[in-house]
Amino acid sequence: MTRFAAPIAEQIWDMKYRLKEADETPVDKTVEDTWRRIARDLARVEADPEHWETRFYDALEDFKYLPAGRITAGAGTGRAVTLFNCFVMGTIPDSMGGIFDMLKEAALTMQQGGGIGYDFSTIRPKGASVSGVAADASGPLSFMDVWDAMCRTIMSAGSRRGAMMATMRCDHPDIEDFIAAKSDPARLRMFNMSVLVTDAFMEAVKSDGSWELEFDGKVYHTVEARDLWNRIMRATYDYAEPGVIFIDRINQANNLNYVETIAATNPCGEQPLPPYGACLLGSVNLARLVEQPFEEAAALSEEKLTELVTMAIRMMDNVVDASKFPLEAQAQEAQAKRRIGLGVTGLADALLMVGLRYGSDEAAAQTEVWLKAIARASYLASVELAKEKGAFPLFDAGKYLASGNMMNMDEDVREAVREHGIRNALLTSIAPTGTISLYAGNVSSGIEPVFAYSYTRKVLQKDGTRTEEEVVDYAVQMWRDKFGDAPLPDYFVNAQTLDPADHVKMQAAAQKWVDSSISKTINCPEDISFDAFKDVYMQAYETGCKGCTTYRPNDVTGSVLSVSEAEDKVPGEKDAAPVEGGEVVYMSEPLDRPQELEGATYKLKWPDSEHAIYLTINDIVINGRRRPFEVFINSKNMEHYAWTLALTRMISAVFRRGGDVSFVVEELKAVFDPRGGAWVQGKYIPSILAAIGGVIEKHMVAIGFLEGEGKGLKSDPTAQVVGLDAPRGKACSSCGQYEMRMVEGCMTCMSCGYSKCG
Repeated sequence: MTRFAAPIAEQIWDMKYRLKEADETPVDKTVEDTWRRIARDLARVEADPEHWETRFYDALEDFKYLPAGRITAGAGTGRAVTLFNCFVMGTIPDSMGGIFDMLKEAALTMQQGGGIGYDFSTIRPKGASVSGVAADASGPLSFMDVWDAMCRTIMSAGSRRGAMMATMRCDHPDIEDFIAAKSDPARLRMFNMSVLVTDAFMEAVKSDGSWELEFDGKVYHTVEARDLWNRIMRATYDYAEPGVIFIDRINQANNLNYVETIAATNPCGEQPLPPYGACLLGSVNLARLVEQPFEEAAALSEEKLTELVTMAIRMMDNVVDASKFPLEAQAQEAQAKRRIGLGVTGLADALLMVGLRYGSDEAAAQTEVWLKAIARASYLASVELAKEKGAFPLFDAGKYLASGNMMNMDEDVREAVREHGIRNALLTSIAPTGTISLYAGNVSSGIEPVFAYSYTRKVLQKDGTRTEEEVVDYAVQMWRDKFGDAPLPDYFVNAQTLDPADHVKMQAAAQKWVDSSISKTINCPEDISFDAFKDVYMQAYETGCKGCTTYRPNDVTGSVLSVSEAEDKVPGEKDAAPVEGGEVVYMSEPLDRPQELEGATYKLKWPDSEHAIYLTINDIVINGRRRPFEVFINSKNMEHYAWTLALTRMISAVFRRGGDVSFVVEELKAVFDPRGGAWVQGKYIPSILAAIGGVIEKHMVAIGFLEGEGKGLKSDPTAQVVGLDAPRGKACSSCGQYEMRMVEGCMTCMSCGYSKCG
């Protein structure tokens, strides 16, 4: 039986990937059962299932090939879930009926677990006339709010959560509002956002030219290109969004540019896709393929790499036939092009094992060599599948060979494609692998550098207590096992000490041999100058990247906690500020109720109810600070009686436990009524419960318990994080711990493994 490399690996498997009955009784007794379940399901479409089941199991064994989480969790379960990670939905029509048809399709897709992307550039700008109704358009941002509310609801439907990407062209008249949308930390929280930047715009930026914002042939505004670029840069400098997608480069480099035009990506950006495009993901674990690690002869076995890639391509091709699809249009698109996205994880660990410093010229060159080997093996494996099972239906040899990544391929690969066709139109992509990397023993994630050599993780026990365990990077643990307490060599670097230019260098090196795109975060120090920050994006454009996502600690998204340990410091590395604890301190017993309390009563009128709802919120004063203590919710509408009474008791019980109770507001505001919400004072409220949450939030702000709408606590001795001076960032919405960090474009919790991107 396989022994997990670390306790966190087993916990991730048990929580996210282990098949269980509805009552939590395990069906997969061991991780071998999980591998067997996946291998059997993906082999059932073969002519000889038993033969291929054995081969597939061998590839999965020892975490060598890591299918994406949706495959690992869903294959062979018989459940109505999709095994595809990424979807871009259909083009949004510029009509009310068409927009809400698209919303329905998005909900159905997310219900089965897919992450979706949308281009909102097709919706007319705010203030544009709407013929036939004597009204002005509300613009794409107002409809994005509706999508956001829908996503909050679908999130509660299962353990694998959906995520969304919104894109908008750099020449849309509402682009400035789009850029500024995330400055409100409570708005569009379910979206990642990126601007579709064209080559013409980048040239206008470099030449300091003017730029027209237009829709449907009408120019609405003319702006200075450099001013607009600075707005994009300032927004992402201040609150990490929007990202930038170089859309012309994506379309020029697309193997299928002769049959499709791309205008959006999946939530984490590694899959640019056409309307109804779908892609599945998987990763080769490079850290498992290095022979004689840390020795002079250390090397990655390209023979084993080729063998593993060949098997992975076959497994992924079978997923196209084995998976369910939320929509028939998605199934047709997937069958017509058989797009797959094989990537890597453990790159940084593998580089360490062969003695290379991540971000160095030598490491970038080695990354190119490995990624080219993967691309070559992938294409040749797909050619062999075409000989056996046929090429993808839209294959056209002349056009395909003259497009995209095929232009870079060696002549023998091109000749094989010319003679036999190819099974899969696109084959490679580098996806976020945060959770599956933990599951594989905490190998470095995707092509990211090692984030931290080790950190302490709080583990929630069944009795409600928390224990602490050390989580060590895979390569660092291997070094310790081999050399004991010997200091780490100077080529060990991590995300905290790496120069942003080194990040870009590694992304550009990998992109040369990746068909689709790369999910990667370029970590920037908080004190990086604005001009240096802008240079990161210009470097990404000039070196051939298809997009750029940065993360700089800031007031909106929060700071990343330092997790470096003294014994793991790189020579010359500065000492990190000590951080004590990092969890909310809760009172063990409920507070006693005084005889008298001060409070306020609020009247809430909901449009579809004759009777108003009255909320009374009473406060308690502790150490001179006010905090909410109890709530009473009353209405003359007897249909509301049962749930208002239940809500009164539940919220009051939570308030009386003390600690950070601001999550009550967020949970209520996230409730979406499937019958529809209402517009209240110019703002869309998704449900009456969300409206109640808004009232409670308003009260918390008024008494100084919260900084402001959508913001964190004020300094409150009864609701404070241990380590008062430490930047704590955002709490995890799954476990409540202050351990969120940016991984490959997605905020990921280092305590429980929760990721916004599923």
